[in-house]
Amino acid sequence: MTSVGAIFSPYPYPPEALPDAAIAAERAGVAELWLWEDCFRESAFAAVSAALAVTSGLRVGIGIAPMPLRNVAVTAMEIATIARMFPDRFLPGVGHGVQSWMAQVGARVASPLTLMREQVTALRSLLAGETVTAEGRYVALDAVRLDWPPAAVPRVFAAAEGPKTLRLVGEVADGAVLDSRHTIGEVVHAVGELRAGRADAGRAGEPDIVAYAAAAFGDDGVDRLVADWDGEVPDDVDRRVLAGTVDDVAADVRRFADAGVQHVILLPPRSEPDLAAYFERVGEVARLVG
Repeated sequence: MTSVGAIFSPYPYPPEALPDAAIAAERAGVAELWLWEDCFRESAFAAVSAALAVTSGLRVGIGIAPMPLRNVAVTAMEIATIARMFPDRFLPGVGHGVQSWMAQVGARVASPLTLMREQVTALRSLLAGETVTAEGRYVALDAVRLDWPPAAVPRVFAAAEGPKTLRLVGEVADGAVLDSRHTIGEVVHAVGELRAGRADAGRAGEPDIVAYAAAAFGDDGVDRLVADWDGEVPDDVDRRVLAGTVDDVAADVRRFADAGVQHVILLPPRSEPDLAAYFERVGEVARLVG
């Protein structure tokens, strides 16, 4: 079954807008609300806590929080605390961060892949209640164990983009977060790489995959999404965004589901005039996808 959600973006919306947005999303029948931690905008863990506190069933995800900004033990404490307060509703995700921003705060690492392998491995073990000792390039832990590990251990998602990262995420994480603006063919390829990485590590089951998708409703949907594009707009832009009627967007969501994606999360254009109304349409898409 594919879950249909939406994104609360830290670009057009300040932190104080999140509680009302979360309430509106839940009322509209949106299953999941996702946000991310871009420098230097909004704290991911504080924001997630606020969104969960004002709702009762909405699942809230971070896609993603940059790993270099925090010691892995602190990240584990943040996740465990939220997961204990809001069981089965928190979907935490991490990534290596935008390298220029990490350099700006003195946290850039020489090998982002090594950082991901070490941090995600240690993070999952800590959340499982294990005592962790590690002497890695970036993670050094001496018999660290959480006093309050989550009773229901949340899945740990990781951002995945290039082929090496996709394979690694399949190997070490519970799930992956794929950025928006990909064609279905590119999503199919990414899912294959994630599955291969998981298989290479001898792990059973399927990776849990989140795919962001830029989406706008209405006849001018593509134009509004193109207005948000950073850099040169590709010739096949209409294949990289979801636009049109609720039925049109639902049909595209089904294509993501057929590609192996379990969570399709719709990103509104920055010019969206009414976020609550947007969530209503996302809720309609969710009901159509079923």
